[in-house]
Amino acid sequence: MNMPNAGLVLRELSGVAELKHAEWFQKEVWGKDDPPDNSDLMLAIQHEGGLVAGAFKDGRMLGFLFGFPTSQPHIQHSHRLAVHPDSRGMGLGAKLKWFQRDWCLARGITLVRWTFDPLRRINAGLNIARLGGSASAYYQDYYGEMVGINAGIPSDRLLVDWHLTAPRVEALAKGQATAIADGAGETLTVEVPKDLDRLRAADLDAAISERLRVREEMTSAFSQGYKVEGFDTEACCYLLAKADGAAS
Repeated sequence: MNMPNAGLVLRELSGVAELKHAEWFQKEVWGKDDPPDNSDLMLAIQHEGGLVAGAFKDGRMLGFLFGFPTSQPHIQHSHRLAVHPDSRGMGLGAKLKWFQRDWCLARGITLVRWTFDPLRRINAGLNIARLGGSASAYYQDYYGEMVGINAGIPSDRLLVDWHLTAPRVEALAKGQATAIADGAGETLTVEVPKDLDRLRAADLDAAISERLRVREEMTSAFSQGYKVEGFDTEACCYLLAKADGAAS
């Protein structure tokens, strides 16, 4: 998808020096205590068919994306997506994901999967609302105890399925607005905090309580056949739908 931005270059990283810089970049985004993916590992995975890419302007890295092959050739796991704190608001996360889509489709990859924190409103807005991802799997405390910006609360994650040739994704790639599919039956919503980091800093117990509430609502809905199909950025809530005929 072509998203012009003066001087912005999206491309694969090249050489050990850029991969080592990507290590530093990850620390800038997630905090120095959060272990980055190291350059040796990224180099080996890149040589085996993985994607290590960046967004650059005037030679400076502003964004980073790392994805690797899975046991199924048509599926890629997208492990890291980061935008530098001083470069947010430029749409770089979406630009890198559309770059990833083009890269994958050119290689016969039609499904990309990744996990994200369901309490992070900005990530939900990108992954579900802007890219057209869906989710029906919830992992409790996926990474165990974490440090950096994720410290203090259980590391629950949603697994996103990004079907690259789905009609909704095709429409979003062309800049067309979409809604939950017409074939959806019953629907429900799950609200999330507007600012997880602010809540964590102000009241850690409240942040943990929100984690557990969303965990219960999501897992209960998934067990009844619901699936995350949208995210309302204004109301700050997930939109879940149950296909007609799905078991209760």
